Amino acid sequence: MSSAELIDEQYRPAENEEFMSERQRDYFRRKLLSWKDDILSEAKQTLAALQTENENHADIADRASSETDRAIELRARDRQRKLISKIDAALERLADGTYGYCEETGEPISLKRLDARPIATLSLEAQERHEKRERVYRDE
Repeated sequence: MSSAELIDEQYRPAENEEFMSERQRDYFRRKLLSWKDDILSEAKQTLAALQTENENHADIADRASSETDRAIELRARDRQRKLISKIDAALERLADGTYGYCEETGEPISLKRLDARPIATLSLEAQERHEKRERVYRDE
């Protein structure tokens, strides 16, 4: 590993840098791609486990438990499939220069928020307004 790669592995975006500089975009691109790779790897492992788990359970309780476990695992995989599409959308925003900016206000999303949730499309304030509106409509 070169010293440049080592420095980049330790790099964290800072507020005193130019927002969405090339270095920051590269950092988030690598973070998103790594997250996606992890999800795809887990999905392959789950698929392999589900394919080998074609046991016939003699006990009806064991069979029911196994089916419940499979259903839970498949729901989790479905959520991860949706997450992959959000990661892909974030990668597209990185490519077109809109990544890191709030879809509602156009203002930069905080680096802390992006580091914690790299698929974020709203600033924290806009997200809170959005959730408040959802609660109001849900409670009506």
